[in-house]
Amino acid sequence: MLGRLFLELGTVILALALVGRAAGRLGITPIPLYLMAGIGLGTFMHLDDTAEKFIHTGAEIGAILLLFILGLEYTSDELRTNLKANRQIGLIDLALNFTPGVVAGALLGLPPLAWVLLGGITFLTSSGIASKILSDLGRLGNRETPIILAVCVIEDVVMAFYLPVVAALLIGGSLLSVGVNLALALTAFGVTFFLAMRYGHVLSRVLNVPSDETLLLGVLGLVLVVAGAADLLKVSAAIGAFLVGIALSGEVAHRARQQIEPLRDLFAAVFFLFFGLQLDLAEVPEVLLPAALLAVVTSITKFLVGWYGARRAGVQSRGRYRAGTTLIARGEFSILIAGLGLGLAPVLGPLAAVYVLLTAIIGPVLARFDAALAPKVARVLGG
Repeated sequence: MLGRLFLELGTVILALALVGRAAGRLGITPIPLYLMAGIGLGTFMHLDDTAEKFIHTGAEIGAILLLFILGLEYTSDELRTNLKANRQIGLIDLALNFTPGVVAGALLGLPPLAWVLLGGITFLTSSGIASKILSDLGRLGNRETPIILAVCVIEDVVMAFYLPVVAALLIGGSLLSVGVNLALALTAFGVTFFLAMRYGHVLSRVLNVPSDETLLLGVLGLVLVVAGAADLLKVSAAIGAFLVGIALSGEVAHRARQQIEPLRDLFAAVFFLFFGLQLDLAEVPEVLLPAALLAVVTSITKFLVGWYGARRAGVQSRGRYRAGTTLIARGEFSILIAGLGLGLAPVLGPLAAVYVLLTAIIGPVLARFDAALAPKVARVLGG
């Protein structure tokens, strides 16, 4: 049993190494190739339940660590100022990217509640993929990155409202149960955000021990505990990990980044591979056209959000282009939302999987060609 598990996991990791090497030679982020590797492995290789559960868990850890490392790049003051300055962008994002999903749900003849679910699927940028693009392409310190970060965090705040309401409606909950779930989620997010902003320096002192091993265990354990608690309280586990990263500062943040980054790289690769594994190619023909149309429309609308937000911040056209393309990819939350509605509209599962795959390829590939394409887009959009 263990021999088969090790053999399958070793094969998966070697496949990731090969596609990562190919991406390096092509000069692009490996995300699209990881996704394609997942599709290939899912089609030609049958993993047993133990290996699949391990990969699923590794994928969840990957999403958490991606956001934690991203949080380490920013101080609490920077985040607070950034969110206040970009509230208008959040409203524009909601209008431009939730609406296409609702319209598509109506055109496909789905039940009204499925329209709302499809709106959530098209609305939410994958913060995990966005942070991976920023890291792979060396853009964490760029001027447009705070805009990308603000959009992702605002979207997670919207999800704190959205998920409890939708979940209660799907199970036929009363108005009271919807209200209780919503209040619980918002309270959990608010308390975590306040503690990170106000007492992060205390946490940094407590965790900053001389031993690198002890530091690694302490930081990783704290990230997983906060992420798990956030998920149980109907708040994004990834945003909980992100707030832990925000709370840490100074020397401990620098040391934690060095300790955690190798783990992040491993589990992030598993995270993207897992998406590909979930796609059943037999279901693709039925949903390919609507998924492709949605991907094209919402790639444009999400790009416009990033472009406009970066322009308001005084970023030049190349940075605006980078902001727009980095926000295109949808990911983990879109799959989660689709899963909630499978009993209501089974087509949501394969539709969301193909849609996520397409946007997760479009965004990272376009992000690589900012020097060539940004001037052309600037001419079309008027600077």
